Amino acid sequence: MRGTDYVLKRVGFAIVTVFVAVTINFVLFRLAPGDAVTNLSRVPHATPQLRHALEVQFGLDKSKWQQYVIYLKQLAHGNLGISYTNQQPVSTNLRDKLINTLPMVTLGTVFAIVFGTFTGVIAAWRRGTKAERATVFSALGFYAMPTQWLGLMLIIIFAGVLPTGGMTNEFLLDPPFWTHVRDLASHIFLPALTLGLVLYGEYTLIVRSAMLETLGEDYILTARAKGLKPRTIVRKHALRNALLPITTLIALSLGYIVAGAILVEIVFSWPGIGSAVNDAVHQRDYPMLQGAFLVLTVSVIFFNLVADLLYFRLDPRITE
Repeated sequence: MRGTDYVLKRVGFAIVTVFVAVTINFVLFRLAPGDAVTNLSRVPHATPQLRHALEVQFGLDKSKWQQYVIYLKQLAHGNLGISYTNQQPVSTNLRDKLINTLPMVTLGTVFAIVFGTFTGVIAAWRRGTKAERATVFSALGFYAMPTQWLGLMLIIIFAGVLPTGGMTNEFLLDPPFWTHVRDLASHIFLPALTLGLVLYGEYTLIVRSAMLETLGEDYILTARAKGLKPRTIVRKHALRNALLPITTLIALSLGYIVAGAILVEIVFSWPGIGSAVNDAVHQRDYPMLQGAFLVLTVSVIFFNLVADLLYFRLDPRITE
């Protein structure tokens, strides 16, 4: 029953965290100066009568407590509200933006996992050599770089060689399938690379640390004494037993990746959820902001829960 109690405890904690996040999410944006009606770009010089009509339409004439209760009731029915800006359901807007964000995030994450794991293993296996020092130095450098600064540097370097903004070439009207794919690939390369390089440093350092700990175990010394090839020792013995921190790192980082992509999308004008959040902040689009941050918060909490459950699965001793 220990395992069941642990799982129920973690799930319950995740649910409570989501509720707290929803409450903070509601209050946070209403503390910002200004209001949604004033900042609606389509009515920059609205009359008092029009302003009042819009406040009634959006429910802004009610007290904050009433708005909060309405918000919770809508969430209970899976309704994230209607965007103040385009009068479309927030869920529809977010779905369209996430469809644009996920490919870029996926490519950057896969690059970071593969390249970071490879360099981390090399750094651990070649401990004390120039290869390790160069790997650790580069990993620390990329890990410490502000995401937006790295993106701007890549724009300067690749300006005129690769597209530095947007998702597609707007002048390509109804292009053939493969032309569209090449155009999309050229636009997605720099933002995905930016995200991947920042994450790569983190993965390299964690994998190196886990591998160094594993390589010092007695069974590794035994494998070396048996005359096993270095590649076999690393792949079948060291790396396999170092997967615990690596797996949990991947699960933990997945929740933060979408949120971390906000700066990347703003720098590269990528039409994803990050750009949507930036636009919603300027327009005081409360439903859109609440919906976007709810999605980001739930993704972080969910993948934290996945990390906890994976850790329990890989190492049941944590319940002892």
